[in-house]
Order: sequence, then structure tokens, then C-alpha cells
Amino acid sequence: MLHELRTYTLNPGTLPAYMKASETIGRPARGNNYGTNHGYWYTEFGTLNQIWHLWTYDSYAERTRLRAELQNNERWTQEYIPAIRPLINRQDIRFLNAAKPITPPKAEGGIYELRMYRTALGKAPAWAQAYMDVMPAREKYGHNVGLWTGEAPQPNEGFHMWNYSSVDARIAMRKALFQDPDWHVFLQRTAGFVVEMESILLLPTPYSAMG
Repeated sequence: MLHELRTYTLNPGTLPAYMKASETIGRPARGNNYGTNHGYWYTEFGTLNQIWHLWTYDSYAERTRLRAELQNNERWTQEYIPAIRPLINRQDIRFLNAAKPITPPKAEGGIYELRMYRTALGKAPAWAQAYMDVMPAREKYGHNVGLWTGEAPQPNEGFHMWNYSSVDARIAMRKALFQDPDWHVFLQRTAGFVVEMESILLLPTPYSAMG
């Protein structure tokens, strides 16, 4: 299974136009016929004017085949692409290895936090395994959506996504997390594994599979 995380950095002021085109043209035209979409989000905190979307394919070969087929979809190529291309300043793609299945939240709404870590050379798999071991304790303080390690372009990365009912709930839960002894065991176990940390706060678009 191949997971693909795509980030589009838009020109300032064009986010509403991009979201409208995606909701009315892009998503209806593509659906899940060319890869399975798990969610569309836009940034609330972090780098602004960004769209993040998450996809899965059976394999890299399957992705290549489906994306070639997508180019034969006239609504995609003749309506959607011309509408969004002038809005996009930059595209970034990450291929990810899932440490656990993607798990949408049971209730719609709330906020999503994507945490991205650069690990020391070769430590990403060990970090992910340690996180899987502590996950039952960690999920007392938020719903985990996914946990991944990087495949390309940066193999020494770890990613985890969380859902909270609100920003205030996130703050309260993370405060409680750091009082949990199991979490401190995890921090000791992974000391030195992570060298850089980044957090992005995301809100679901109206057409996101994860609302």
C-alpha cells in the first residue's frame, strides 16, 4: 500500500477559488476512481494558503497507471486543471509508509493536527515502532488518524495526524498527556531519535472525506 501526501501552496487570496473548483469540478470528476482520497484540509496555523490532501494506492505501479488514466478524463484535463493551475504557486509530494491503518474520527468536525518529525539517520522505523507501542496510552488524549514513516523524498521522517474537538481541547489533552507516566517512558525510549519537529493545524474542507 502506498500513501501519498500532497501539499499545494497557493497564491495569496486564491484559497476560496481553489476550494470551489475542487468541490464542484475536481472531486466529482475524480472521485475515488484514480486512487482513494482520505481527506482534504487547509491550513489554519503554520504556512498559510495551503491545501493538504491524502491518498492511497495499491502500489506505485498502480498509482502510475491510474494517474495516466486520469489524463483521459476530459472534465479533469479541460475544466479542472485550467481552473486551478493559475492558483498554485508550489506542489510538494511525500510518499509515506503506514505504521497503522488510517482511522477516521468517529464524529465529524473538529481540528486536525499533522505533526512532522525529522529523525536521526535510520531512526524513523524505530521511532514509529515505539509510537505504536505507546499508542494505547497516547490515544487517551486525542484520536489518532494515522502514523507513517517517510519513503520519499525524505526517508528519515515520521508523521502522525490527530483529531481534536477544538484548539482548547487539544491544549488540555496535551497538558494531560505530559502527566502520563507511559508517555514519559516513551520519551525516554526515543530520546535522541527526533532532531526537528513541525506541527500544522488543519481544518477540513467542505468536501473532505474526513469532515
